[in-house]
Amino acid sequence: MPYARKDMLIWQQGMYYHIYNRGTGKTTLFQEPTNYQFVTEKLKKYSRENQVTVIAFCLMPNHYHFMVRQDGDKEAGNIPQSVFNSYSKAYNKKYSRSGTLFEGRFRAKPILTSSHLQHLCRYIHGNPVKDGLVTDPIDWPYSNYASWLGQRDTYFVDESFLQEQFGNADNYKEFLFQYLKSHSLPEDVIKIVRDLER
Repeated sequence: MPYARKDMLIWQQGMYYHIYNRGTGKTTLFQEPTNYQFVTEKLKKYSRENQVTVIAFCLMPNHYHFMVRQDGDKEAGNIPQSVFNSYSKAYNKKYSRSGTLFEGRFRAKPILTSSHLQHLCRYIHGNPVKDGLVTDPIDWPYSNYASWLGQRDTYFVDESFLQEQFGNADNYKEFLFQYLKSHSLPEDVIKIVRDLER
């Protein structure tokens, strides 16, 4: 079983991970739609190359969340490094800036229970509503929520995961909206995401 210490994370085939980070000083990471598109295309490319399945993701103006499954021997931690090393260089060049774009190295946590897995999905997909960017998560184009519902054709949907964890897309939609109405999550999930929101 994978474990995380302050100084170490074990990456293992078949395990799920929550990977996230934010802009330095909460600075804006994405200035325009083409920025989001750049990252989405790189995420497709590097997840395929590293045999990592992107289960849920959301790109927000000043931070991001990836929930991934490591399907092969290559570490899932290669994904944020590859995607955002490339993005940071392109971003700095385009906007004539220098220096780091992110608040340190990405953070990653293993997901060890089915409950954590399920609640984290709705936390990630509910982020744009929670932050007041949209009133319905289907209206945020920079996540794979619409793909889960079959309303957007992208690489980022794992039908077997959806069926195993929620039964079908309608069940997941109801589960997500329960959270959006109550803004309540289990304490173990709250602890994991709290450090990003400080």
